[in-house]
Amino acid sequence: MLLRLTVLIPLWLCACSGPAPAPAPSTPKGVAATPAPKPVVPKADAEKTVLDVALGSPDHTTLVAAVKAAGKADALGSPGGIYTVFAPTNAAFDALPPGTVDDLLKPENKTKLVSIVQHHAAVPIVDTKDMKDGQTLAMADGTKVTLHVAADGSVMVDDAHIVASIHAVNGVVHVVDKVLLPPAK
Repeated sequence: MLLRLTVLIPLWLCACSGPAPAPAPSTPKGVAATPAPKPVVPKADAEKTVLDVALGSPDHTTLVAAVKAAGKADALGSPGGIYTVFAPTNAAFDALPPGTVDDLLKPENKTKLVSIVQHHAAVPIVDTKDMKDGQTLAMADGTKVTLHVAADGSVMVDDAHIVASIHAVNGVVHVVDKVLLPPAK
């Protein structure tokens, strides 16, 4: 009977103490434990690159897709660059003939896409207040665009209107209402 009580008392004590805590998850030997992800802290406006400006705009998702497909995201995301970027809106891309954007995003058309993306970027930074009517600007694709400044101060680049300008740590983004196409070679 004593033996029976020594077995039952510990079982009863265990049953009264509540459920046993769940064992801590174990990491297989030789595999490093993955740390909990750190929350992403949004950049302050003063820290945003021209790429961050485009990424943060719901009106520039097509441009962002094109920049990424062209392999130019790292350059525009580098805080060390000094860029003037003419950023067409999604509506500007939608105004292209049907299927144009989808065709450009195909891997076999990367060379053409790179040329178009580079035709929207220039070095150095040029603010609208510094633009002169008839001024040309050398673009990253090796071609030029012509700036047109109206008497009312509105500015066009080739036939696209600059509708807004946003400064970034590595340049300025001029939002335009048309896609700038490089001249035929």
